[in-house]
Amino acid sequence: MLTLYGQELGSRMLLGTARYPSPAILADAVRQAGTEVVTVSLRRETAGGRSGGAFFELIRELGVRVLPNTAGCHSVSEAVLTAKMAREVFGTNWIKLEVIGNHNTLQPDVFGLVEAARILAGEGFEVFPYTTDDLVVAERLVEAGCKVLMPWCAPIGSAMGPQNIAALRTMRAHFPDVPLIVDAGIGRPSHATIVMELGYDAVLLNTAVAGAGNPALMAAAFAKAIDAGRAAFEAGMLEPRDMAVPSTPVIGKAVFS
Repeated sequence: MLTLYGQELGSRMLLGTARYPSPAILADAVRQAGTEVVTVSLRRETAGGRSGGAFFELIRELGVRVLPNTAGCHSVSEAVLTAKMAREVFGTNWIKLEVIGNHNTLQPDVFGLVEAARILAGEGFEVFPYTTDDLVVAERLVEAGCKVLMPWCAPIGSAMGPQNIAALRTMRAHFPDVPLIVDAGIGRPSHATIVMELGYDAVLLNTAVAGAGNPALMAAAFAKAIDAGRAAFEAGMLEPRDMAVPSTPVIGKAVFS
């Protein structure tokens, strides 16, 4: 079981709700994924006018837990205000905190992120910070009150997959008791398997599923890949070796002369 801020979840896949071709396709993807948590951008949906209410109703009908996010926020004050509005709308202290620092890469402003995390944690929020794979930033976020970390493996929507496996592995080793969720940059099910094999606790996906030709089928593929990666980690994998090792014992082998 995956435990996030005291809540036990059976699925290790979190799913974003943006960019789907239709609400019906989104609903199918959520069901095929088996996810129990979906992220929702309050800024995007409220900007949609009347459609926002219909969207929120769809999410409620799916029976999943909502993780509101502060997507599109570029300052501490903007992110904090959006988080407070999301708590009023959804009735949850959970918030996926994003403070964007670069328009092109959508890389987090890690200085603003830590500041916003400290403010929100002090006001009772349970913060899921979207961050880089920088170990020092991660330490500051934990000190600020974050009990979950969400490092990227590549820029948002890039589909490049893990770009710095060494950094991800180091973060896992440094925070053995902190739930780590890879957020952003995963494009294929095999990418998800890789990070789960490193010992990460979950994966958050959006573009890789919503942008697929068949989002529901892709969601199902990712769910299997994530489960496979987690099972491999728990089973204990062989480490790579620089020489061959025979799988058939040679002791007792018959010798013909």
